Amino acid sequence: MRIDILTVVPELLRSPLDHSIIQRAKDNGVVEIHIHNIRDFSEDKHNKVDDYAFSGGAGMVMRLEPIVKAIESLTDQRKYDEIIFTTPDGEKYDQKSANTLSLKENIMILCGHYKGIDQRIRDHFISKEISVGDFVLTGGELAAAIIIDSVVRLLPGAMGDETSALTDSFQDNLLAPPLYTRPAEFRGWKVPEILLSGDHKKIEIWQEEQAYKRTKQLRPDLLDE
Repeated sequence: MRIDILTVVPELLRSPLDHSIIQRAKDNGVVEIHIHNIRDFSEDKHNKVDDYAFSGGAGMVMRLEPIVKAIESLTDQRKYDEIIFTTPDGEKYDQKSANTLSLKENIMILCGHYKGIDQRIRDHFISKEISVGDFVLTGGELAAAIIIDSVVRLLPGAMGDETSALTDSFQDNLLAPPLYTRPAEFRGWKVPEILLSGDHKKIEIWQEEQAYKRTKQLRPDLLDE
């Protein structure tokens, strides 16, 4: 997979994308991630990429020209399965969204900033608009990092144990069951006996029951989907 990110603050993305599973995935050739500074495409001598909104009011809007130049410089080189815009009014992102994106080959993510972007970009270039929650961030960079992290960990070869991601919360509309490790007893707090039994079938049934119980208690809405 190749992921291209368009941003006005590339520094916000470098640390989240240069460590842990994502870095290993890059090192192993599982994914390519390229960060592009939209300011590099500005024709303004000060590399300005924002301007006042025609509608007036507080806040600046990302200008059309540098974003269009940045997008077209990439689409001239390859075809993109999705050109994503991170925005609070986009489609709510979830595990199903991550699963779908993990099947793509080339993805471009445009990070929103300031008050937003010129609507004409959304009308003519964006194929998917994504929100990571009903709240507003300073910019779309952190949202892009969340999307990338959730997608890359699903790619074959990204994780040491490829089945690990398949047992995460939300994969089957269930939360993950509780987890325990050594020691088996600490301050009188004991690990459930079933987990020490060595009976993998019974353990699997217990995990399924616990997953359902936790989901019903904490996120009953998932059971309605």
